[in-house]
Amino acid sequence: MISAIEKQQNGNIKLTITIPLQEIAKVKEEVIKELIEHAELPGFRKGKAPKKLVEKNFSKEKINEEILRKVLPKGYVEAIKEHKINPVISPRIQVEKIEEGKDWQFSAVTCEAPKVDLGNYKEGIKKITAKSKIVIPGKEQTPPSLDEIISELLKSTSITIPQVITESETERLLSQTLDEIKKLGLTLDQYLASSGKTAETLRQEYQLKAENDIKLEFALREIAETEKITVDEKEVDEAINQAKSNEEKQSLQSNKYLLASILRQQKTLDFLKNL
Repeated sequence: MISAIEKQQNGNIKLTITIPLQEIAKVKEEVIKELIEHAELPGFRKGKAPKKLVEKNFSKEKINEEILRKVLPKGYVEAIKEHKINPVISPRIQVEKIEEGKDWQFSAVTCEAPKVDLGNYKEGIKKITAKSKIVIPGKEQTPPSLDEIISELLKSTSITIPQVITESETERLLSQTLDEIKKLGLTLDQYLASSGKTAETLRQEYQLKAENDIKLEFALREIAETEKITVDEKEVDEAINQAKSNEEKQSLQSNKYLLASILRQQKTLDFLKNL
């Protein structure tokens, strides 16, 4: 397989991957063999139908679909290894060219973790937390809110977020909102009318939220790396044991990596509160 890489100004990385005709032919034979093994055609026992009859029974589109299902993941993995990149998001795949008797081509858009400049975040946050450390007789000390700390962190942090991450998170937030709207028995138009928004302003609103959420995530990750904030197995197990139900416990056990990430993020926020 042949691949080319393009690092775009918006932070996206585009891989263009060409799959040679010989490879396509080889995979096609594998696909047809698998189809024969599972084919149940009238007059033939399962797996015993003639090759030509099986090919005729399945559309060209179906066979091509099965070929792509095999070659796309393999081609993508080979490309990221060849170009030594470390993606932080699942790729957006676009089939560019499928022609009989020719090489096939597809593109994959992904990105690596963006560079984060935290600026003088400690200095800014310390100014906020210092207020709660001043003892005034007869007055209870009020700790700064998490929103204040996060706002200060985002203000001092400089980061260029790859467009593909922002788009992906924006679409996830929109999809989540649409599901919630449906549960309320409303249509999107009804929701927009009641909230005084348009589809465009709603997207812009979620895009801004997505950008801030992503910026915060990478900023906290950078702080955790710099300050060597870690989560050990014992902490993960303790969190699992605090689950309120067996179902929740099983869910946490099957997503230990995600749980560890959340715990590390929480420890990083606690570190900021205590500056």
